[in-house]
Amino acid sequence: MMPDRTKDFLGSGWKFPPQLDSRGRIALVHQEQDVEEAIMMILRTQKGERPMRPQFGSDLHLLAFMPNDASTQGMACRYVREALSWWEPRIEVLDVQADSDPNDPARMLINVSYRLLATNSERNLVFPYYVIPGEE
Repeated sequence: MMPDRTKDFLGSGWKFPPQLDSRGRIALVHQEQDVEEAIMMILRTQKGERPMRPQFGSDLHLLAFMPNDASTQGMACRYVREALSWWEPRIEVLDVQADSDPNDPARMLINVSYRLLATNSERNLVFPYYVIPGEE
């Protein structure tokens, strides 16, 4: 499918994880999907993971061994808001909420509400984050 040229200002980028398209070329994503994949990449990247850009990413990895409770969920919201506000200039973060997944106590569901600045459209993304349950 051809991208909508009226939204070119939202950009294009490599599909993540990188893969080939049906013609053997690097698969690309466009517009809103490019922004969404950038958000996911920011949240999945630990600060310090990229040698040439050590501050890129989020601090979510610091919560891996924390209990999935209100305090940890509050820290997750803060880390997500900070990372996206710093690293994704195409959006305005409207709200971040985190809750335990009722079907999996080791999974925290982080709901990110944001506005695409170029189009003024509001979108939501749910980012699943897994904590490692402690021994009891």
